[in-house]
Amino acid sequence: MNVRFTNLPDMLSIAAVERDTGIAKDTLRVWERRYDFPKPLRDANDDRAYPIDQVEKLRLLKRLLDQGHRPGRVVPLPIEGLRQLNIKPAVDTEAIHAHSPVISQEEMSRYLDLLRSHQTEALRLALSTTMMKIGLDRFVIELVAPLIKNIGEYWADGKIEIHEEHLFTEQIKHLLRTAINSVPRGHTGQNEDLARPRILLTTFPQEQHSLGLLMAEALMALEGCVCVSLGTQTPILEIAQAARAQKADIVALSFSSQINQNQVVDGLKELQSKLAPGVEVWAGGDNQALKKRPPEHVKILTALQDISESIKHWRTQQKNQELS
Repeated sequence: MNVRFTNLPDMLSIAAVERDTGIAKDTLRVWERRYDFPKPLRDANDDRAYPIDQVEKLRLLKRLLDQGHRPGRVVPLPIEGLRQLNIKPAVDTEAIHAHSPVISQEEMSRYLDLLRSHQTEALRLALSTTMMKIGLDRFVIELVAPLIKNIGEYWADGKIEIHEEHLFTEQIKHLLRTAINSVPRGHTGQNEDLARPRILLTTFPQEQHSLGLLMAEALMALEGCVCVSLGTQTPILEIAQAARAQKADIVALSFSSQINQNQVVDGLKELQSKLAPGVEVWAGGDNQALKKRPPEHVKILTALQDISESIKHWRTQQKNQELS
């Protein structure tokens, strides 16, 4: 018999749990039947109500599932066991380590402490100062990417709240947009004769995350590209129409781990079929579909550092076509 409670402090509804963790309501119900977790209580209306400690475990589970773990293996584990598993970062930090030094742990902790103590202006000033010191490209690769990893792990461990993660994201977005707008138009480094690819940046309708897209845009702007951003959640037909209207050479898309892999693969194939001949499709992010089964003729950017080399390769191809 279900026990009903009229007063459930520190409980979340199933809709709130879905928003907080990214785990669908139907999945929560299936796990409840199949694995006996989560174990929601019932409110006065007989609706599910989830204790905070269960929500914390669900956060960890979502992060592990995004990295390829199977529900049957991880859902029954206690939260201590989940924390001992190797939770992979949301960005390719191995590639970052191979190319650039990572900021010190002391400096990393300083930003995280400012975030957790809600010192918004001090956090923005610290980030902005660092960006001016090391430059936009190093700021994106060496600081923002590792910080995203740490913020994600802190959130998964329950050390920061979701509103604090959102605050961090908005601070970074503000700084990157300001920096992108300050890059001189026509900037191509020391060689002003370089071709300037027109790149359309966006995400599929199922993708709400925009930070990865903005990081890519910053690095592309520094390479002298003409960047046209549509923001997130653009229908595929609209992407193709925008590519024609903007005379795009490249359509660049970002995919987080939260999008269904089939939607990624099928969507990329559909987009390719609607684009004009010669328009390239570039895709980046931590979605496993990009590593396991990328569609043919889609350029996969496995790390932020790939952007510079990919643009150089595009320019070489253009030059060879002009000479042929």
